[in-house]
Amino acid sequence: MRQQYALFISWVIALVATLGSLYFSEIREFVPCTLCWFQRIFMYPLVIILGIGSFQNDFNVKKIALPFSLIGLCISIWHYLEQKVPGFAEIKPCTSGVPCSSEYINVLGFITIPFLAGTAFFLISLILIISKKD
Repeated sequence: MRQQYALFISWVIALVATLGSLYFSEIREFVPCTLCWFQRIFMYPLVIILGIGSFQNDFNVKKIALPFSLIGLCISIWHYLEQKVPGFAEIKPCTSGVPCSSEYINVLGFITIPFLAGTAFFLISLILIISKKD
């Protein structure tokens, strides 16, 4: 895959994921849990990093973007497991905020917000890994 297309497609995925998370929190008024915030911490900068790399045709941003997307993917997997695997979530009382095991959306029994974020992180990581220098 050509570098420029890889960066642009990755940027579009990060942008859509960021806008989706803002839609859920600002329009649908879903309160983000702690793990959602950590996923946002790793997704939001990707919009800027991949956008700059794409529009300046600088593939060196891969060195910065790939760790962000891989760490975000790990957090998404952890969050998804807390939602879907019984007994995986920490046993602790909810003192404040939303528990990470709660599901605001559940489409087809498996598509939740962490699943959507994980899919975006996975696609970005995959595209950056398989793209080669021209």
